[in-house]
Amino acid sequence: MSLRYLTAGESHGRALVGIIEGIPAGLALDAAYLHRQAKRRKLGFGRGNRQNIETDAIEILAGVRFGRTLGSPIALMIENRDWRAWSEIMAVEPLSAEAEANMRRVVTVPRPGHADRIGGIKYAHGDMRNVLERASARETAARVALGSVARRFLEELGIRVASRVVQIGEIVDRSSFDAIPFEENELERIDASPVRALDETAAAQMVAAIERAKAAGDTLGGIVEVVARGLPVGLGSYAHWDRRLEAEIARAFMALNAIKGVELGLGFGLAATPGSSAHDAFYPGDGAAKTVYRTNRAGGIDGGMTSGQPIVVRAAMKPLATLMKPLDSVDLGTGEAKSAHVERSDVCAVPAAAVIGESLLALVLAAAVLEKFGGDTLDEIAERVRGWDATVRAR
Repeated sequence: MSLRYLTAGESHGRALVGIIEGIPAGLALDAAYLHRQAKRRKLGFGRGNRQNIETDAIEILAGVRFGRTLGSPIALMIENRDWRAWSEIMAVEPLSAEAEANMRRVVTVPRPGHADRIGGIKYAHGDMRNVLERASARETAARVALGSVARRFLEELGIRVASRVVQIGEIVDRSSFDAIPFEENELERIDASPVRALDETAAAQMVAAIERAKAAGDTLGGIVEVVARGLPVGLGSYAHWDRRLEAEIARAFMALNAIKGVELGLGFGLAATPGSSAHDAFYPGDGAAKTVYRTNRAGGIDGGMTSGQPIVVRAAMKPLATLMKPLDSVDLGTGEAKSAHVERSDVCAVPAAAVIGESLLALVLAAAVLEKFGGDTLDEIAERVRGWDATVRAR
């Protein structure tokens, strides 16, 4: 069985929709669970006013009956409440000549660092709103919804996914840059933090940095860490380049808006580390397992396959491209120098990116589990995973 998913919708369109196929039958799933995850995406210091408008309530349209998945495609919908103020601008029906002449919020001045200009060239859009509405990070609400379905599936197999922020702007949580992920008992502190940072001093400094950026009309990026625990050994493969699991993980994270770098474990730090200190040595087990690790510098993946250690992914997010004090640009309609277009936006979306990253990793791992173990029902897959784990412990 394979996992496929698709999203559709514009930032100020009527709704976002998503379809995920491949989730087995028999998984307990309800809209309340999905909404709890969706609300986490909305949080984080530095978010804009849009988060006060949208509820991100998720409606399950298909694929679930009486609280359990059917094995058929699952369809989800998230209403865009802000669409009510944009219904004429984002109308589906053709415009009259008069309405087209009076159209508001036409975008002809692109924002440096955004999809506006190149997307307008590629798809021949004179009004770059046709680009920015889909290129907007609002689409990630649908990916979080679909990723939450995958998360729910993984939970039944004992696989857990969590995240934190390790850097915003120049402020770094100094306890974070090693290959040992945060402990599960620290999750409550992370979730309570305004920026999802573990160290309280660093979190306060991050909040202050975001406040300074907002006052200056600027934006800030940062680095997030996403961790998965409880994984079976051997997801992914070394046999073909396109089946290496870290490649799928990197692809999923690089497809997230504003992400410009991804690393696993020590990642880029390994470039300056000698081989004697770069790898995870093997040691005799305590009886339950023949072999154990004492380090996790590889971030849970060796040779394209899961080692059974926690997967540790870090992703670097650039500052958002919409600035309240905009950069220089050009009006593509007239050729005149102009300040870049200003669209309502966040000052810092790094905490949101951490939560979104959980869903992205969940989607990749759910696909890898289904590829290795197959099966049409949750019970069938769970039994195969348990059998495999018992086999691995004996090796």
